[in-house]
Parts: sequence; C-alpha cells; structure tokens
Amino acid sequence: MLTAQDVETFFDGMIPLQLRQHDIAGTVISVVKDGKLLFSKGYGYSDVKRRTPVTSDATLFRIGSTSKTFTWTAVMQLVEQGKIDLDRDVNAYLDFQIPAPFGKPVTMRNLLTHTPGFEQPVKDMMARNSASLVPLGTYVKTHLPLEIYAPGTTPSYSNYGATLAGYIVERVSGVPFNEYIRKNILQPLGMTRATFDQPLPNDLKPMMSQGYGLASQPAKTFEVVQAWPAGSISATADAMSHYMIAHLQDGEYNGARILKPETARLMHSRLFGISPSLNAMAYGFYEESSNGHRIIGHGGDTQWFHSDMHLMLDDHLGFFISSNSAGKGADLRSVVWDGFLDRYYPYTPPATPALPTALSDARSVAGTYISSRRSETGITAVFGLLQEDVRANADSTISSDERDAAGNPKRFREIAPLVFREVNGQSHLAFTEDEHGALVMSDDHPFIVSQRVGLQKNGHVNIGMLLFALSIFVLTLLSWPVAVLLRKHYNAAPALSTGYRRLQWFIRVASLAGVLFVALFAIKFVTALQSDLTALSSSSDPYFHVLQALGFLGVLGLPVAALYSVGSWRTRTLWVWTKVWNTLLLLAFAAYAAFLLNWHLLNVNLSY
Repeated sequence: MLTAQDVETFFDGMIPLQLRQHDIAGTVISVVKDGKLLFSKGYGYSDVKRRTPVTSDATLFRIGSTSKTFTWTAVMQLVEQGKIDLDRDVNAYLDFQIPAPFGKPVTMRNLLTHTPGFEQPVKDMMARNSASLVPLGTYVKTHLPLEIYAPGTTPSYSNYGATLAGYIVERVSGVPFNEYIRKNILQPLGMTRATFDQPLPNDLKPMMSQGYGLASQPAKTFEVVQAWPAGSISATADAMSHYMIAHLQDGEYNGARILKPETARLMHSRLFGISPSLNAMAYGFYEESSNGHRIIGHGGDTQWFHSDMHLMLDDHLGFFISSNSAGKGADLRSVVWDGFLDRYYPYTPPATPALPTALSDARSVAGTYISSRRSETGITAVFGLLQEDVRANADSTISSDERDAAGNPKRFREIAPLVFREVNGQSHLAFTEDEHGALVMSDDHPFIVSQRVGLQKNGHVNIGMLLFALSIFVLTLLSWPVAVLLRKHYNAAPALSTGYRRLQWFIRVASLAGVLFVALFAIKFVTALQSDLTALSSSSDPYFHVLQALGFLGVLGLPVAALYSVGSWRTRTLWVWTKVWNTLLLLAFAAYAAFLLNWHLLNVNLSY
C-alpha cells in the first residue's frame, strides 16, 4: 500500500545497497501524492570527506535539464498573458536573426518540442567558473547552431533551443531571466531553497552538495552551466516537491497559482510525436508512460549530478530523485523508479498475437542508425560514429544494441505494423519514413530519433577505414628503425634515388602526423567527457588548430603516396612486396583523407 511508512521501508531497503554497489556518494528522493508531501529523505553523503549526510530539506542538488521545465513554465506564463505566440517566428522576440534555410521559421512550439532543426553544439556550454559566464544574449548570438532539419519535422534534443527560450523570456518580460524565474515561479511556490544563480547566493552555498565521479574519488568543483536556462538549477528535494504539486494541481500550490488551470492542462498534453503508438512531447515536458499509466516528466544531468522528475497526472503522484555522483554500472534513477512503479503500480504487458508480416517487417527495418542529435558540420560530427545496429532474428524479432538489466541485447517483437515492443518488457521501437522517404527509428524518448545511414556515413565502414589507415601508418613507422638496423647490420646502403628517398621521408612524417592527430584528438575528447567538460571551450581553439595542422599534413600524404606508389612500380630494383606495400600506403592515405573530410575534422571554423 502506498503509505509514507511503506515507501520509507521500501527505499531504506533498496537505496543504501544501490549506493554501495554503484559507488555513489548520496541520493535524495521526494514523493508527493494528492497535493501533499508523502515522503522525502536523503541517503548517503553530500560531502564524503566530512561525512556530511544528505537531507531532503537542506541539501542542494543540481537538477540539470529538469531545469528546462521551469523555463518552459515561464514561457507558458507569457503565452497565457498574450505576450508570446507559440506559432510566431521567434525572430519577432529577438534582437538578432535566426536564418530560415528550409524556408520555414523557428517557432516557440518548435523549441518546446525540440524540433527547431538545430544541430547539436557542445562548445562553451559549460564555463570554468562563474566569472567566465557571458550574458545570456551574448551566448545565444555567438553560438547559434546551423539548422540541419526543417523546423517541426525532426526531434533533436536541443540545449541551445531551451537557452534561446530563456532569452526570449528575458526579452519579452523585460526582466533578467533568473529574476523572472525567482519572482514568478520560485517565490510563489515557496521554493526558497532553489535557484538558477551561479554562483549560489551566500545563504545557499553551505547547503550545496559536492559532486563526484565516484564516491571513492575526490569531490569535483561546482559546475557552472553557460547555457543556464537549459540546466543550472540547484534545489533541495523538498523544494522540488512544491513544484511537482503545483503542476499536478493544474498550476496551484498552497493557494498560490503559477499557471491558469487551462494553461497547465495544455502544457501537459501531447503536442508532437513521430508515432501515435509511442510517447510524445508535451509543452516542454515529455511523456514517459509506463506500467499502464500516462506519465510526463523530465530528466537532468550535469557531469556529476543525475536527476529525474516524474508526474503521474491521473494518479496525482510526483516523484523526484537526484544523485550527486556519476557512479558506475546501472543507472540508479531508473533502477529506483522502475522498482517503485513495479511495487505500487504493478503491470503485465498484454499478450499480442504474432503478425504474419513480422519476419519480413523485421528484415525491412534491419540496418545501422545514427542519432538525430548530432553535429553535421563541426569537428564533433565524428561522434556520429556512435551508431546503433538493428538486427532481424530468425524468430521474427529484432535486436538492438540496447541492453537489458542482465546485459543482454534487448529483443523486440512486432505488435502493430512496424511497431515493436520489448520481449518481457515495456520498451518500444517504431519505424516510420521521414519527408524524404528515409527510414526513421523512434523509441520511448520523444525528443530524439535515429535515422538509417547509407554507406558514406556507416560507422562500421568508416571505423574500418580509419583502423586500416592507422595500422598501415604504425607499421610504416615501425619498419623505419627496423630497416635502419638491418642496413647497419649488413653494412648495406639503400639503392634508391634521391627523389624516392625524399618521398619516403615525407611518407613517414605524414604517417606520424596521422597517428598523432587521431590519438591526440581522441585523448582530448575522452578526457573532457570523463572529467572536465569546460575543456570544450574557446580556450581550446589553439590546441585544435594545431591538431588540424597535423591532420592536414597527414592528408598531404595522399598525393605524395600516389607518387611514391607509382614510382615504386616503375623501379625495377625494388622487391615486389615493397611495391605492394606502397600501394597499401596509397590506399591508407586515401582512407585517412576520406575519413577526415567525411567527418569535418579539418573544419577550421571550430563551431562545434
């Protein structure tokens, strides 16, 4: 039974074990039901070194992108006041212009549903410290991403889009964004321990939890989000309970109203979805229905904090969880939330008869898919190599790269034409065609889709090309000292022309440049993603330009390798296997150059 005592017993038996298993310092939870706080409690430590316990009322957690729902709530406040039209070109509210390369303007409705068409920028999203923050207007003007999809067609989760919405709130209201949120949402809801401010106000600083990669590692510094309307709130779990109650009660909390009932209900309704069989975007919130219940919510991640907020509208229940560590292994948020649902809202998916077209449909959707949330023009386009394979199985199911709790690939069975449900689970995949007739895969996350790729962008092909090139480069470099030692041992001088030796020398230099470029590029991004996102900023531009010089030097190896290979075949004194190797070198440099150009790694613009 869903009572405060039973919920506490359930979480007390579950969460401490999860913290130990996943090396997480601390977690906080609040649950509201029928307009009241049902349960709130902290587990573990907000400061491991000082052994400071987490509390639900006096420990601040960074809630990441869950902050976006506050930005969208502010937008809807201005909509109900007639100050923002959801279908008007957002340029009407800005002091700069967003181009319309597809002949369609970006609207606020597009921003709310993550369909403005922007590619994914990451540069300067995080700042090194609060002193490094630039004004909101400066950021959105200098970091405008290109549109790679027509607005309103393709969901692609956009931090920039939410930040732009925050700037529009600031422009339309005439009040700085943070101040607007404080006066119109936080204060009416009594959320005195919640703020977008960076640095934190002096009265809240002592309450801030430390952030960790792992609880067993040293604490990290306070994360500063440059795109702050998209994810900078610091809040206690109790403060978040006020916010959840307000949305569950159609905009009202403890007599204070932040939205009209009709506006709140509109905000929570379906607005954009690729398939009617799957979850859809609401007005900033997204559907995440499960266990037979319609649920809306929003997750949030900084580098060290990981949060989720779920609203079961028809059941008048809200659930908030946040952890202060990245941890290891399974996603704690999902484990706890799924366990909660299964305990208090048990559900068995209905059996569905096999479709006669299941096997042919499975084969028709098999292939490799790339995420819509990507860059297509900057150096981070290379992350598009992180693709997903869909395979057709002999039993008419399909498998994806997604794993279940046991680490096995999930299998999906067709339950409607081109709609698949996880075998022994609730996850879904649906396949549709976009406006160009290309196959699109959607899952239970309505803010993103995956598109089937052709040969040019196929990750397996491209990674194979790169590995082939690097292998040839490395073996060429290793053969250099070996050849020197052999000639010295046998006191033999190379019977090669001066021109041929010069080409040979440049080939080795270009091979070294190619290996260094790939290695240093990978090290830079892996280090940034694992430990310091602020490294992906304008301060790193000189580093990337030096890397690009190395990359360009490697590409110059292609014409030289062509001369080298042709020249070797014309030289009768060379061993035939030397000529074959030189041909492989030519192919390696061709593969290397194609890879760099295909993924825009030599784009000197460095807008990524």
